[in-house]
Amino acid sequence: MDFAFTPEQEALRREVRAFIASEVTPEVIAEMEEHNEGRPFHRTACRSPLLSALFKKIADRGWVGISYPKEYGGQGGDRITQYIVEEELYRANLTIALGGSGAPAIMAAGTEEQKRYYIPKLITGEFMFAQGFTEPRGGADLASLQCRADRDGDDYVINGQKIYTSNAESATHIYLMARTNRNVPKHEGISIFLVPMDTPGITIRPLWTIQNEPRAALTTTYGHARTNETFYDNVRVHKSCLLGEENKGWRVGSMGLNLDRVGAARYLISVRRDEDIINWIKASRELGDYSPANDAAIRDKVAELWTEAQVCRLMTMRSMSIVERGGKFTYEGSAEKVWAPEHGVRTTEAITQMLGPYGQLLNGSPRAIRNGLFAHNLMGAFQSGINHGSVQVMRDQVARRGLAMPRAKR
Repeated sequence: MDFAFTPEQEALRREVRAFIASEVTPEVIAEMEEHNEGRPFHRTACRSPLLSALFKKIADRGWVGISYPKEYGGQGGDRITQYIVEEELYRANLTIALGGSGAPAIMAAGTEEQKRYYIPKLITGEFMFAQGFTEPRGGADLASLQCRADRDGDDYVINGQKIYTSNAESATHIYLMARTNRNVPKHEGISIFLVPMDTPGITIRPLWTIQNEPRAALTTTYGHARTNETFYDNVRVHKSCLLGEENKGWRVGSMGLNLDRVGAARYLISVRRDEDIINWIKASRELGDYSPANDAAIRDKVAELWTEAQVCRLMTMRSMSIVERGGKFTYEGSAEKVWAPEHGVRTTEAITQMLGPYGQLLNGSPRAIRNGLFAHNLMGAFQSGINHGSVQVMRDQVARRGLAMPRAKR
C-alpha cells in the first residue's frame, strides 16, 4: 500500500500553493474577516466581491468537481487530485468540496435525469444543499424521525420539523429525510427528497450558537455562528424529487453520509488543531521569553498528537483508495468518523492545558492568543462527536459491518 504522491501530484500542490500566495491577498483576508461566520467560505454562499472573483478564478482553473464525470460537468479526474486541491484551499479557508452537498448520494442513487440536472449546478455553485436529517426529539436516533411525506398522486406532501439545519439560510435546496411509511419498523419506511428551499410552506428560523458573541476567530473548527430550525407545512413536491426508491431512504442516507466523509475537508476538520498549535509554538520561539517549544512535556504531547493526526490522514487515504477502485465501502467511513473527532477533542483539551488561562480568552479579549482561536476551538470541539452521526452510532456500524458482530439482545 503506497500513499506517496506522484511527482505530477506534488507539482499540482505547488501550483495551488502558489495560487493561494498570489491571490489570497490582505484585501481578500480582510473581506473574510468582515464576512466571517465561523466556517470556511463556500463559493455558493459567498457574499463578498473579492471572494466571488477568487472562486471564479479557482473554477476557471478546473479545480472544482475534479473527480466527477465530464458528462455531468466535472473534470473526469481522480479523487487524489481532488484531495490535493481541496486540502490546500481548505487550509486557506476556502471550500470547493462537494462532500456534504448531496452530490455523492445523487451520483450513487440518483436517476440519470437527476444526475444531469443537479450535479453540474452543484459543481458551478448554482445549487447548494442543506441537510435536513436531525429532529428535535430524535437526537442521535435518526431513525426515529417524525417528519412525514404523504403520497398524493404524483406529489408528496411534507409536514414536520428539522433542527440544526446548517446553511439553510443560504442553500438553494435541502437534502431531506422524511417518513413515507409509518406501519413498518423505524429504519424502514424512510425516503430522501431533494427539495428546493423556495417551495411554499418552508420556514427557516435561526439558532444562534455559543460562537456568535463574540464571533469565533476566522479559522475556528466548528465556529459556526448560526444554524437553523426548519419547518415544513404542507410542502408539496413532485415525485421526481425522490432520491432512490421510496422507503429505501435509510440505505441511501447512510451511503451518502459515508461518502461525504471521504475527502480533505473532513480530514482537516480533525487535524487543523494540531497544525495550529504547532505553528503557534514555532512562532513563540521568537518572543524571547518562555516558549512552549522548550518544555519537554509539551514537545512529547505534541508529537503524540501529531502521530494520531497521521492516522487520520491514512484512514482518509484508505477510504479514497477504496472508492477510487470501485471497492465495497462499508464500515471505513464510520471508523474514520470515530477516530478523527475523538482525536480532535483530545487535541483541543491538551492545547488548553498547554496554554493555561490565556488559552481560554475569547476573540476580542486584549490578551487572547491568536484572536481566541484555541478558546473557540475548545467550545466547538465536542460538536464533532455528534455532527454527521454520533461516534456511538458509528462504533455500532463498525462492529456490525466491519466485524460482523450481532446486534445486542434487548
